[in-house]
Amino acid sequence: MTDDAVRAVAALDDELRRRMYAFIRQSPAPVSRDEAARSAGISRKLAAFHLDKLVEVGLLKATYAQPDGIRRVGRAPKLYQPTDLQVQVSIPPRDHGLLAEILLEAVRHQRLEESGPQAAVRVAADRGRALGKAEHDRLKPGRLGTERALTYIARMLEDHGFEPARVAPTRLRLDNCPFHPLAAKDPDLVCGINHAFLAAYCEGLRATTVQATLAPRPGACCVELGSTAP
Repeated sequence: MTDDAVRAVAALDDELRRRMYAFIRQSPAPVSRDEAARSAGISRKLAAFHLDKLVEVGLLKATYAQPDGIRRVGRAPKLYQPTDLQVQVSIPPRDHGLLAEILLEAVRHQRLEESGPQAAVRVAADRGRALGKAEHDRLKPGRLGTERALTYIARMLEDHGFEPARVAPTRLRLDNCPFHPLAAKDPDLVCGINHAFLAAYCEGLRATTVQATLAPRPGACCVELGSTAP
């Protein structure tokens, strides 16, 4: 859940803004302040205030242009249309998009000798390894000890909604499953994907002293990360 998402949702808490935003999203063409005002039954001045708030949080974008087929003298009116901003707010955090991408790629690139679950686990590992390598290339951290590696790993885990908890200097427990409730429907498949993704991320990051282990807990993630040392 990003700050931008929270601000966008907060802006839509106002009923007038929600009505105008819905009207603009459904419109086939950019909408003027006058049109938006009429859709909500308010004054043009009040509509302008609310529309600019929606622009400020990234839900709308504004341009100056003449509506199609209309020619006027003077400054073109301000027109509003939706942006490509996608807002997802979930408490606790969920990341079904990552799981869907892995499953989609597995379906598209399943090998002849693989079952569906095997393809999904392989793709999950490829995705995690690539993500870890990209982070290693960006950070250039040199040799990583366990504690520093877990600090870097925790940042990625937070971004994906795992809610990592540092229960010891060399151990991370993940208090949230971002793939719930889908994980509850097929724990073997989803937990296998999750474990492969996180283990390969550590590999890509070159965190050689960190291992991901399956340690299912009710209501939490099935994986823990800690030192490879006994």
